[in-house]
Amino acid sequence: MPPTHDSRQTVFRRIARRSYAEWPAYDSTPLFDRTSLAGLESDVRTVSKTWFRHNSHDSVEEFVCALPLAYFRFSAHDRYEGSTRYQMDTLFRVFVLQECHEWNHETALVDYLSACPELCDQLGLGAVPDQSTLWRSWHERFTLELRETTETAARTILIKAQNTGVEIPREPERKLQYQDDGIASEDPDDRTILKQVETITDHVSRIVFPAFSLNRGEGCEIHENAYWGLQTYLGLRENLAANEGARSFIYESTRERTPLGHAHRDHIRNLSIPEVREMYRQSIRQLIDEVAGTEEFFRAGIAAIDITEAAPFTGDRTGHEDEIIGTKENTDEYAYQWATVQLVGNAVPLVLDARPVRKGESRKKIVEDLLDSAEELVHVDNVLMDREFDSQHVLEMISQRGLSYVVPKRMQTSEKAQAKRLLQRGQVRYETDRKLHLGKNEWHEATLIYRRKEKSKYDDHRQYSVFMTNRASGHLTEYGYRWEIESGYRSIKRFMATTTSKNFGLRFFYFAFACLLYSIWRAVDLLVQVELTGEYEHSPIVTADNTLTLLKKETGIG
Repeated sequence: MPPTHDSRQTVFRRIARRSYAEWPAYDSTPLFDRTSLAGLESDVRTVSKTWFRHNSHDSVEEFVCALPLAYFRFSAHDRYEGSTRYQMDTLFRVFVLQECHEWNHETALVDYLSACPELCDQLGLGAVPDQSTLWRSWHERFTLELRETTETAARTILIKAQNTGVEIPREPERKLQYQDDGIASEDPDDRTILKQVETITDHVSRIVFPAFSLNRGEGCEIHENAYWGLQTYLGLRENLAANEGARSFIYESTRERTPLGHAHRDHIRNLSIPEVREMYRQSIRQLIDEVAGTEEFFRAGIAAIDITEAAPFTGDRTGHEDEIIGTKENTDEYAYQWATVQLVGNAVPLVLDARPVRKGESRKKIVEDLLDSAEELVHVDNVLMDREFDSQHVLEMISQRGLSYVVPKRMQTSEKAQAKRLLQRGQVRYETDRKLHLGKNEWHEATLIYRRKEKSKYDDHRQYSVFMTNRASGHLTEYGYRWEIESGYRSIKRFMATTTSKNFGLRFFYFAFACLLYSIWRAVDLLVQVELTGEYEHSPIVTADNTLTLLKKETGIG
């Protein structure tokens, strides 16, 4: 069905109402202008993602004809001078159509257009160009960069259409293409890897970082990207605080002016925690849109939720008792705590969302909040959690969402007694159904799985672990993936700047930005692996330091 005025209006209203998706991109970030091909690619992603979700929009060709292009200045990428018969925006649509069908010769395109006069009218052609005109336009009039953007736009459109069940003219290659003079090797050497890392890091950072804003107003002498460059620089050095880092950054940055440490902290303190979380989620959405073009990303489905804590706090916490709370272990120490939801398993381990933990907050509220974010971003099947989320109300909420879960159970009297009986019988594994009381006359049904540990240091019931799940016991094998979140936390904390400030917003920003750097690193690693080898192995081939150094050095972010 052709798009109507009402269907178009519905699509762009949906885009306008999303706080994380500003369109066109040039209105939302100084990184792009109206000649920016990266901005054009971003807008194609934003519009196509929403367009094909409308029930009336079931045609790739209709989208190519309807894609708004009036705001983009093609003249910067037009190598012809003087007047021409066909406008650049019209030719762009024509060649996107050609790429969607993957016609390698202009003759097939001419034949198709000749047989579809209505399509020609929609494209604004008037008359069908001949084969030689199309060849010259593509090879001589379009710049190399515009040709690459045309190919990227077609691939994006096909993927977004396919993801919503719209019929497409060909299967898109779910592999990102980057310009490279070399030939990919089955076993790429360090030089090849680093070259590809540089290209992809530059590309990814220009997509992700524009989501962050300090809301400083206009006329500021120091570019906002210098602040993100400094924050990235702090992540490159262990135990580096803002003041000392700002002094070093002056000499290592290529910028004429960089922020002082106190100014950097002041601007970040002005950001509210909800603002930081929304900027973070927007960045992750952009990052996921980029990696979603690979088949490897669609292994996603298992999410792990956990709480981590900062180093123990040793100062005076007067007035901050609700923020500097006890540690997860039963000690007399205090610490800031942060909760995250992260992809684990065979998926690239992105941190989908992060939030602070305050004194008195229920675990149900924390899990519900993080799952809301995760399910907006990816398809979630299974949720893995630590035993601190052993709560029947948390488990019931997850089940009500149609998700499976695996969580260790605290061993109470009945579980200890059962473990002792299993030990006497020498039984390695045991399953039993259990009803957990929710209140009044309501119950949550779960399966308890007892599993004996190999080479346990104990000789009593503590040889057994007890897990709860609402699915078949086969899901228990997936719980081993949860260790990845602990491994991720170690890297994330390595990327955090040091501070002695008790400002809760500043502390959370440092953690959230470290989560973003970690996620960028893992996404870049996935894209590099797929580009060089066509496959994704979970163990990274790209180092975190290489990624952060290139973020700082090459992209204009640093």
